[in-house]
Amino acid sequence: MAKRVAIIGAGCSGLTAIKCCLEEGLEPICFEKSDDIGGLWRYTDTVEDGRASLYRSVVTNSSKEMMCFTDYPMPQDFPAYLHNSKVLEYLTLYVDHFRLLKHIHFKTEVCHVTKSSDFCRTGQWEVRTEKCGIQQMEHFDAVLVCNGQQVDHYLPLDSFPGIHEFKGQYTHSRFYREPKDYHGKTVLVVGTGNSAGDISAEISHTAKQVYLSTRQGSWVVSRISQHGFPIDMVFSTRCYFWITNALPNGLLTMVTEKQMNNWFDHANYGLQPEDRYCEITFSNKNGSSL
Repeated sequence: MAKRVAIIGAGCSGLTAIKCCLEEGLEPICFEKSDDIGGLWRYTDTVEDGRASLYRSVVTNSSKEMMCFTDYPMPQDFPAYLHNSKVLEYLTLYVDHFRLLKHIHFKTEVCHVTKSSDFCRTGQWEVRTEKCGIQQMEHFDAVLVCNGQQVDHYLPLDSFPGIHEFKGQYTHSRFYREPKDYHGKTVLVVGTGNSAGDISAEISHTAKQVYLSTRQGSWVVSRISQHGFPIDMVFSTRCYFWITNALPNGLLTMVTEKQMNNWFDHANYGLQPEDRYCEITFSNKNGSSL
């Protein structure tokens, strides 16, 4: 009898987990608390508790060639960078192609996971789920948690003295949906991450004034490189990494900063970071890339 594997979440990781389990002769049962696949990439007009959120206009920062699954390339007619609806369409094609849908239980929330009483002997887990108000307990040989890491937002109000006396509206980007809510308003966007850049540019078309606040500056990189190629395809090659590893840090910093300033002079826009490029890069080696 095949070993049973509980998979929590039917987003990108959950779907690939189902496929991998099937390839290994296992019996995957995927529990998804919403009514559809996609996880983060399924846009909804309202923010759902316990589920990652994105705004209507989100476009990927990774090109389709770099973010697709190796065993299922994206359709050739898809654009280089995908709107979130296209990512969901791709995941739907992936599910249909590998016939994964029958292994997913929708509107089923995993409430509790614990080791079974005879875990030392069987290695099994007890998984309690709830669907339509009815709870059920099942035993599984393994559990894969694929519910993502961007579910809860962080809003450190203590870092903004006087915020509670502020007469206007303050919110986190998790709750942002469309620019029409900021028509005619003066808006301050705190931070220069991907979401901050997207949102400030989008609402600038309807808001009275938009200010983008950055503490230490930031290098801004276009999605498109020279000759129109996606930038991650150009700079994620063995040749590029060989060259960057061979160059002295000082020379690499000078060349790279000059390239990024060819698009626009960061100092003119008050975005020139306090740290040099190599200092930022090496401090982020185990984190997200620039």
